[in-house]
Amino acid sequence: MANVFDLFDPFRQSQVLRSKGDLFSAMQKTMTATDGEIDAGSAILTVLTTAASRQSERIADGHSRRAEAAVETARSLMDKLRAAQAEGRLHTDYAEYLRDAWERTILTMDTLRKRGDIFLAHEEAGCPPVLIYDYDVIMDGRDLPYPSNYMLLKILPPDGVTIDDARRPYIIIDPRAGHGPGIGGFKADSQVGVALRKGHPVYFVAFRRMPEPGQFLSYVTRSEAAFVREVMRRHPRASMPVVTGNCQGGWATLLLAATNPDLTGPIVINGAPVAPWAGKVGESPMRYNAGVLGGTWIPMFLSDLGGGIFDGAHLVQNFELLNPARTLFRKYTDLFRDIDKGDEAFLEFEKWWGGFFLMTEAEIKWIVEQLFVGNRLVKNEARIEPGRPVDLKAIRAPIIVFASHGDNITPPQQALNWVAETYADVNEIRIRGQRIVYMVHEQVGHLGIFVSSQIAKKEHTEVASTLKTIEALAPGLYEMTIEDVTEKDGHTHFTVGFAERTLDDIRALGDGLDDQRPFAAVARAAEVQAQLYDAIVRPVVRSLVTESGAEMSRALHPMRLTRALASSSNPAMQPVEGLAAKVKAERRKAAAGNPFLAAEAFWVQGTETMIDFLRDSRDMGYELYFHSIWGSPWGRAFGRTHEARRTLKNQNELRGLPEVATALMTVELGGFCEAVIRMLVLMAENRRQVRRDRLERSAHVLTRDEPFRSLGAERRAMIIHQQTLIATFEPERAIETLPLLLGDRNERELAMQAVQYIAGDTEEMLPTTVVLLQRFREILGLDPLIGNVSRDPLSAPAEVPPTLEPAAMLETVPPAAGGTAKPRRGKPVSTPGGEG
Repeated sequence: MANVFDLFDPFRQSQVLRSKGDLFSAMQKTMTATDGEIDAGSAILTVLTTAASRQSERIADGHSRRAEAAVETARSLMDKLRAAQAEGRLHTDYAEYLRDAWERTILTMDTLRKRGDIFLAHEEAGCPPVLIYDYDVIMDGRDLPYPSNYMLLKILPPDGVTIDDARRPYIIIDPRAGHGPGIGGFKADSQVGVALRKGHPVYFVAFRRMPEPGQFLSYVTRSEAAFVREVMRRHPRASMPVVTGNCQGGWATLLLAATNPDLTGPIVINGAPVAPWAGKVGESPMRYNAGVLGGTWIPMFLSDLGGGIFDGAHLVQNFELLNPARTLFRKYTDLFRDIDKGDEAFLEFEKWWGGFFLMTEAEIKWIVEQLFVGNRLVKNEARIEPGRPVDLKAIRAPIIVFASHGDNITPPQQALNWVAETYADVNEIRIRGQRIVYMVHEQVGHLGIFVSSQIAKKEHTEVASTLKTIEALAPGLYEMTIEDVTEKDGHTHFTVGFAERTLDDIRALGDGLDDQRPFAAVARAAEVQAQLYDAIVRPVVRSLVTESGAEMSRALHPMRLTRALASSSNPAMQPVEGLAAKVKAERRKAAAGNPFLAAEAFWVQGTETMIDFLRDSRDMGYELYFHSIWGSPWGRAFGRTHEARRTLKNQNELRGLPEVATALMTVELGGFCEAVIRMLVLMAENRRQVRRDRLERSAHVLTRDEPFRSLGAERRAMIIHQQTLIATFEPERAIETLPLLLGDRNERELAMQAVQYIAGDTEEMLPTTVVLLQRFREILGLDPLIGNVSRDPLSAPAEVPPTLEPAAMLETVPPAAGGTAKPRRGKPVSTPGGEG
């Protein structure tokens, strides 16, 4: 660096930068920036090209197939009409159809009248949960120090169902995204029904329509934590409760677990949008809404119009516009065409769909600002309260995530990408003692994840029956696979496997991060818009809104108004009930072969196709507009400050974690339990697939046999985590110190039998695993391996000496080649059940 005297020293002029150097430096910076812009522009151009290609291909393929089918249907319809004309019954068929259509119209209007009456009655009652089960209110959030509108309900079992209070309780948290609670238990084949049939106590987290004055989202989290602790208090002999969160209740469950790490029971996350920037180019249109329609200022404005209360009907309306052909057209035409089959299912669902709930402005602003637009939860920047950050790495409970490729509201990328952005690699997941298991369904829709009877009978049932196995897994990332196998006694039996996965497997579900760069610009723009609205527009809006005006705005919302106008309270609808009764008494359906019924079906299909085409064109336009505007050079420059991702630790930094240092200090400490678990951890090779039989043996031994059973789930999980850390960072010392954990020869022999029983037959093991077993025996001063252990040695009959090798337990096998050679060290453990 030159000083002031150097500038005028003729002997140092060559060392002082001049205008020529300034020009060269500026040119160099410009060239570097240009190269960066070219690369970024190329990436965005690739995104735009991919989006246009995929969207166009899907529109062309899908609608061309529909067009071909429509042409065939039209030909068939014309043939039917010609045949009817040739037979001279065209006029008669038309008259028959008109009568049938008129009668179905009356019956459909009567159903809509019933829906309106149910809506008004439901609103009048305060929109209670739509559960089909009876329940008792155990706790009320408004009585807590931080009052909320949440309640803890205990589900009362129906007749014929017996509940065992010593079994693990289930707590279900429904979404608060415009609708009311109850969707997780509004029919027998549901999450509630599955748990009840298994004999588990079931609790339900519900909420009232109106939030408590001054309610914050942190108050809700505090209430939910109090609810879970109350359930734990009520079931002291049971394992830690399972907490299931549906949709918005899913990320709420993650908040609960992250801010209360002492709540270590498994958590199940169904269709939860945790990483809302994620998605796949050409798909996931809902994630572009903030960048196309507006950001945080819109819910702020709507809250001000509601007198500080945000109306959930706005959210429900957005959901309906996502697939208008289904929600605004086909739902009603299906009702009209199938009205003779009854309207119970329609009214049952509409009772929940038409129950609109409210939030405070602070709640909806946090959700939009911190989660959906800001993506701060994934970036570890979210604050649930001032000075209280939310770190997903703080979660100690096993996490089971359920997503679906057929979900257009929460695609798999949004449900799972938080894992890849929170942890450096799978090794960090193991080191932190976390178990993350995920399932991805191929086609079920968003609501079907927690409503569909098929999902309840299969996926949710298997999750319920496999939780102990999941808890016996070594820390890591797994995909749970379910396959149909047999039908027995009228029930389908499934086989479950756990395939070890890496973060690359999750990343492969999407298209990388290039398509997410524009969201950073949207996040910054949303902040600016919110600040401008708060400073300039909000004072004017608030001065014009009165309490009566706010209430009127809610009553006149189209979602409420359409239902209310169709109710019996509307004088124009009062004759409908009598007409419907008369029609039912004199009902004459058109013949199934009536060509005009086929014409009706053709019109319905054609109209739905047209609406779908408009929707697909809209979605493609949204996506291309979004990336064109927010992915432009200006957009990239504007959003650069908000692009930063979470800084992840490397392996050396992870070794410095307090829990790692504590575990390594205990390498020479422990007893029988620590020794068995350490050997199982060391034996587990990364075979990519964890066999169910080995998992079952591992779960049985580690949860039902003594001395493991007396440990309890928390102590057992702590030992597995501790021994995993030791085996990961000090594998050689972990083996060499085994004799310090096992005192005499009999105890060592029993420990080896338990390990070998869980691992299975040596014929099914990798050679390196057999070598490792031989090395364990050598280190412990035992005879070489000569047989398979076919029976659980820890549950042997009392008359059989448990420290010996009964003949019934062993099957002679040749010793492994290589004798006592040291095995090759692979990746850290896949399961404490040994190599599969």
